[in-house]
Amino acid sequence: MVTLREVKKDPEAKALITEADRQLAILGYTEHGHRHARLVAKNSRSILIQLGYDEKVAELSAIAGYLHDIGNVVNRQAHERTSALLAREILVRLGMEFGEVAQIMAAIGNHHEEGGNPVSEIAAALILADKADVHRSRVRNPALIKFDIHDRVNFAVKKSTLSVDSVNHRIVFDLHVDTGIAPVMEYFEIFLSRMLISRRAADFLRCRFELVINGTKLV
Repeated sequence: MVTLREVKKDPEAKALITEADRQLAILGYTEHGHRHARLVAKNSRSILIQLGYDEKVAELSAIAGYLHDIGNVVNRQAHERTSALLAREILVRLGMEFGEVAQIMAAIGNHHEEGGNPVSEIAAALILADKADVHRSRVRNPALIKFDIHDRVNFAVKKSTLSVDSVNHRIVFDLHVDTGIAPVMEYFEIFLSRMLISRRAADFLRCRFELVINGTKLV
């Protein structure tokens, strides 16, 4: 089985992540580089392991998490579809079994909130891990937060935690937001669609999705 460790060492995968993030920086997007790829991979795996899924399924979700944004190297528009196709080329070259490649492609192709759906456990974990990466460390230029709502909301998040309560079948996204920088309403203004797909992903995993901001359960 091809592992995440092998994918991380692959020169093409590393180059695509680096260049995609460079282009998004020019366009003014938050960080989508190696930090984001590693974190989403780690949390995708962790979600499934904590819910009792097979190690192999969790590893496939981690690989999908690591490669899910490489399509940004071509264009931000429809990047999820391009990411799936580019990931296929890498994984086939590394010798991954075609059925596993297909599962990863489906997960990556469905991770974006605009048109995506949790079509498998792999996809559901990827969606939750990706949408939970909201934090001030992703903001490239804090001096511009006054002018960009996405940067402002991310910069306002001092701490974000994604936790799994396997006993009570809950997946909890816990945020600590500095409301002096951005009010909670601004978070919902730009991230509502992300929370909706996160809820569908949790439902697919037979869990209840909960959003907690500054100690108050909002969803």
